[in-house]
Amino acid sequence: LLFLSVTMDGKKLEYKGEEALKEIERLTMKASEVQESLLKQILTHNRETEYLNKFMRGEKNITEFKSSVPVTTYERIFPYIQRIANGEDSSLITGHQITEMLCSSGTSGGEPKIMPSIAEDLERRTFVYNLTMPIMNQLIYNT
Repeated sequence: LLFLSVTMDGKKLEYKGEEALKEIERLTMKASEVQESLLKQILTHNRETEYLNKFMRGEKNITEFKSSVPVTTYERIFPYIQRIANGEDSSLITGHQITEMLCSSGTSGGEPKIMPSIAEDLERRTFVYNLTMPIMNQLIYNT
């Protein structure tokens, strides 16, 4: 869902039908560009977080990120999430204010997972939903 913050153009709630299908096509035709732009945005907004600073020391370039920050797991991030849940600042893992803590159903690994969420996440989910429904309608109802 994160890739959408780069691509949302203020019309995120307006994509319907054929227009939504065209937007999906536009985004997927330049997926590499969208991903690189998103990564730059993430690094800029989050470079001062405790987590990224541990690896990058305030740097924000993609090359440094790829060579310094390991692929991670929920278990590695969980101590930071737990600290935030216990009252510490969002800046441990994000440059944005965490607005809510969501909880997974626990179906994939047995135990529910706590997932911090920022205000933009609701907009991203809405954007994805608005782009997904026309695909479902096309496949199911052939409209």
